[in-house]
Amino acid sequence: MKLKIGILGCRGIPNYYGGFEKMAECISVGLVKKGHCVTVYNSHNHPYGEKDFYGVRIKHCFDPEYKIGTTGQFIYDWNCIQDARKENYDVILFLGYTSSSVWGEFFPKHPVIISNMDGLEWKRSKYNYMTRQFLKQAERWAVKYSHFYIADAIVIQNYLQRKFQIKCRYIPYGSEISYLNNNSLLSQYHISKEDYYLLMARMEPENNIETILNGFNHSSSSKKFLVIANTNNSLGQKLVNKFKSDKRILFAGAIYDTAVTNTLKYFSRLYFHGHSVGGTNPSLLEAMGSRSLIAAHKNDFNFSILEKDAYYFQSSMDVEKLIESVNRKEEEQQMVQNNLLKIEKKYNWPSIIEQYNEFIIECYDRHAK
Repeated sequence: MKLKIGILGCRGIPNYYGGFEKMAECISVGLVKKGHCVTVYNSHNHPYGEKDFYGVRIKHCFDPEYKIGTTGQFIYDWNCIQDARKENYDVILFLGYTSSSVWGEFFPKHPVIISNMDGLEWKRSKYNYMTRQFLKQAERWAVKYSHFYIADAIVIQNYLQRKFQIKCRYIPYGSEISYLNNNSLLSQYHISKEDYYLLMARMEPENNIETILNGFNHSSSSKKFLVIANTNNSLGQKLVNKFKSDKRILFAGAIYDTAVTNTLKYFSRLYFHGHSVGGTNPSLLEAMGSRSLIAAHKNDFNFSILEKDAYYFQSSMDVEKLIESVNRKEEEQQMVQNNLLKIEKKYNWPSIIEQYNEFIIECYDRHAK
């Protein structure tokens, strides 16, 4: 069955930003290979200005976010939706709902609407009360104006089915196995093989970066701690100032080259994953595929993916104990191998693409009846 599919809700492809953009790239190209006609909506200022990407049609829509901030996201989504109304799509796949579901009354009436419900954004403490209330309402609108739903984490699937009494298909995020092991770039960051700890995250409270660095700061370790994150926001500046006297902690800024980040993960002694809100986190899967030994914040999201194949922490004291005790023993290598097998068998992109393909066709058939 050949379907005409529109994908909205990301900045565009090819991927320059991670997250939904990586998924949009993999899913769209994969669906084209399966015979579908796929269009992805790109921001007008996306670095890729062509109209085709490996058979995927690209449509650029005006996106004023770079000028006016968050409000621009809503205008961008509105522009994408208005363009989609002119097309005769069989299926529209929304990646997320925060700034699109508010326009639900204006969604095209003919296509099947499938929404990937993203990661319980209203739980994030960076948002004030009014913003959290809006995000909860946006979630309700997404449920109301969509025909079918995808959750990329079991925790989110259970939440949506319990709260809204809807059927929601679990399809996780995908990743790849990294075979990069060239340690020549380590010298650029003044580190050496398995002689540094690593975290890679956005500077947000839910990522527990301060908790992790507090634990390391109190440890007696002589090793380095490399932080890959954009530190330009208030939390980032706070942490840079707080830990500036600890010369072991190195703030490397944001790095978007996955070849570099996967290599850094591979050679790290222990990779800290502090995320406590969201679905299947891409950076966690990439760490698994990079053969990292992982210490993760203890919560249902992370445990549903890592299970027993990771260390867990909740406090800075837990982190300090891990810093002092982890030494890459044989049983720890088995944890690494177990996580690698999960990527090979469960979280690989070909499998994820096939699950999307099957679900999209199923939704189209059910809606037609």
